[in-house]
Amino acid sequence: MSETVSELARRRGFFFQASEAYGGAAGFYTYGPEGAALKRNIEDAWRDRFVTREGNMEIDSPTVTPEPVFQASGHLDDFDDMLVECPDCGESHRADHVIEDNTDVEDAESMPTDEVEALIADHELVCPACGGPLAGQSVTGFNLMFDTTIGPGDGDPGYLRPETAQGMFTEFPRLKEYARNQLPFGVAQVGTGYRNEISPRNALLRTREFTMAELEFFVDPAGDGPALDRVADVELPLYPVDAQQAAGEEYLRLTPQEALAEGVVGGEWVAYFLARSKQWFERVGVDMDRFRFRQHLPGELAHYASDCWDAEGEVDGDWVELEGVASRTDYDLSKHDEHADDSFTVFQAYDEPKTVERASVDPEMSYLGPEFGGAAGDVADALAALAARDRAAFDGDEVTVDVDGEAYTVPTERTGFEVAEETESGRHIIPHVVEPAFGIGRAVYTALAHSYEADEVDGEPRDVLRLPAEVAPTTVGVFPLMDKDGLGERAREIAAELRAAGLAVTYDDSGNIGRRYRRQDEVGTPYCVTVDYEALEEGAVTLRDRDTTTQVRVPIAEVAETLVGLRDGELRFEAL
Repeated sequence: MSETVSELARRRGFFFQASEAYGGAAGFYTYGPEGAALKRNIEDAWRDRFVTREGNMEIDSPTVTPEPVFQASGHLDDFDDMLVECPDCGESHRADHVIEDNTDVEDAESMPTDEVEALIADHELVCPACGGPLAGQSVTGFNLMFDTTIGPGDGDPGYLRPETAQGMFTEFPRLKEYARNQLPFGVAQVGTGYRNEISPRNALLRTREFTMAELEFFVDPAGDGPALDRVADVELPLYPVDAQQAAGEEYLRLTPQEALAEGVVGGEWVAYFLARSKQWFERVGVDMDRFRFRQHLPGELAHYASDCWDAEGEVDGDWVELEGVASRTDYDLSKHDEHADDSFTVFQAYDEPKTVERASVDPEMSYLGPEFGGAAGDVADALAALAARDRAAFDGDEVTVDVDGEAYTVPTERTGFEVAEETESGRHIIPHVVEPAFGIGRAVYTALAHSYEADEVDGEPRDVLRLPAEVAPTTVGVFPLMDKDGLGERAREIAAELRAAGLAVTYDDSGNIGRRYRRQDEVGTPYCVTVDYEALEEGAVTLRDRDTTTQVRVPIAEVAETLVGLRDGELRFEAL
């Protein structure tokens, strides 16, 4: 974000570094009055699109999570960034950022640590803080989760969640009941996440505390896909892996159906949510001429994802990640099904019962015990697993299974192997998950950067935020032409009536009317109402449009209804 917009954000109360009175803390920001309202409106627009309109449910889970959850999910082992420490000043840096900021390499994050170390040495890169040499320093993995304890004393180990997703996965056994065990269904959550970033930077882009809006959409991989005709007219700007590896900047512009037909996007639900995401970003003020979906390179895929596309917005020449649409397959639910004390499967009933052949074993433990001792139980389990996946293995006189790298051979007649017919009314499956995960702070940041414009009105320079009316912090500013002769009283009455109609209103009687207009333009207020002497005489006020500065007269009795229609997109100012 340019320094101009950053200064505007601080001065006008959008966001600023937290705890500045105590020197501040890197990676933590406070949203001021304008920023908090903008953030809340963007969150509400997200809920409208991905919860209400899609018919999904929303939950609110704790931000502190017991350690076993992250042991099962893999975050304890794999949720790392690459760290390099300066030997001179001791400052820690993200090694991939050091490379990307100082070389032509754009995808260092996807590289193994030994290649990152070699690049630092080859380019003789130095510490961004003190200029000391980093060549020869080891690059190590640094887990980003904040740890804590739950309970007094030593307590139980826990972590501040780095994403909201695990709260939705761990509650799946109960949530599936609320969904009546019918796939597909979605569970959404808007909440705070925490990551102990090595080097937070770029204002709201890389912070240690942030708001995420995530949807976990549970599907039967063999079930019906989405109604793609509902997004048939959405053109997706796609930047797939092969284009990136060829160092090209040409994007494919395809509809979801075309992207699937050409094999660019691998899953129907991923294609569907890419389209819905593009519609939403445009709705909240992201410039579609500076927007794309970039596919993750193989080396940067998260440990749980088989494919992922990042929605990115261009700000000051850099591409900013705004959202990831990931195919998480059945990774998460399978891990929790394996480790937790509940079932993470869904029973899917067949249209009609089916007769199937099922292989089973009933080993003679009186044989396995004396023969294999303490390994007998594991051998029995291995025989059962083998029968389920490869009944042909029992065709001979003996069958061999592997237990912890050691082979055990059992006479087939001692295994109790048989194949029997059973009638099934359905099947238990572990659903697959498609996840659109949004960074709300990043959406706020990009909407501000993309909506900012410096222009000229009546020969005077003007800073303006052309935020969509739906998300602008304030919908309307109400001004008396001057605070005398009853104008101020009538203006305050109108402001109260507009607030009662559910509109965000600011009242301002300070300075000349032009300055008041400029103040509201600068914070993105789309409309202003001016109460003049004609308002007292004729019962009509002046309504001004931020973007065009056009003014029209509107009867006072119709102002609230008119502004609600403009805010909600049901009216256009030109039509007035």
